[in-house]
Formats: sequence, structure tokens, C-alpha cells
Amino acid sequence: MPKDRVAEFSEGLRQAGLRLTAPRLAICRALADNTSHPTAVQLHTQLRDEFPTLSLATVYSTLNTLASLGLVHELGNAGDGQKHYDPFTTPHANLICTRCHQIRDLADRALQTVSQRVAEQSGYQIQGARIVYYGVCPACAKRRVR
Repeated sequence: MPKDRVAEFSEGLRQAGLRLTAPRLAICRALADNTSHPTAVQLHTQLRDEFPTLSLATVYSTLNTLASLGLVHELGNAGDGQKHYDPFTTPHANLICTRCHQIRDLADRALQTVSQRVAEQSGYQIQGARIVYYGVCPACAKRRVR
């Protein structure tokens, strides 16, 4: 699946008029494989050794373009003051821990059914959906009990 996402991201950038440079393709690859909902700073840090001239502005512009095309979701902050990005636009819930700020995905068939019903009742062509739940993850809850 990640190769398909990389191709989809690359095609979107190309259609938006951006050149498909090696750093932009690396951003697409890093994002397509990522389930941790990275920030632009995290992606920049991850790719900086391979692309020392990669600017944070390029990472942001690439992510913003992908988000404007509906290819990724901009999640906003997870209590850490940073925008996080989700490469998976199929209907799912995001679970955000208010202590450690990790974001996890929860896929559920019921969410797909809801999206289908919304499309049928509204006439919209649904491009993606997101539900966010805030709480304390099991690991943080265990640490607090001890």
C-alpha cells in the first residue's frame, strides 16, 4: 500500500504544479509509511541526514499541498503545540493521548457505514472522514496508577 500512496502523493504534487524533486519524493515516502502522525519538524529531522539542504519550508509546503488536495489530513495539535499529519484518509478515528501526545488510529467498519450513509443522504462525494477522541492511553494510565 505505501508504494500506491507514494504514487498518489507524487501525482497530486505534480498536478498542483510542484516539481517532483528528490526531497519532495522522500517526504512522500516518509509520510506514506508513517503511522505515528508526524509533524513537519519530525519529517524534516528524519530526512535531514539524507537531504542536508532540505528546508523546513519545503516540508511544510509539501504537506500543505497534500492536505489541500485531500490526500492527507491535517490533524492540528495533539496537546504539544504542533500540527500533525495523517496520510490515511479512509474513515477512521484518531485517539489522542492528552499526556504523551501520541496519536493512534482506530479503524472500525461502523465508521465506513456512517460515511456511506452520509454520502447517500447528502449527495456529497466523501473524500475522507475523521473523528478524534481525546483521553489517556493505556501506557500513561498504567504509569499514573503506579
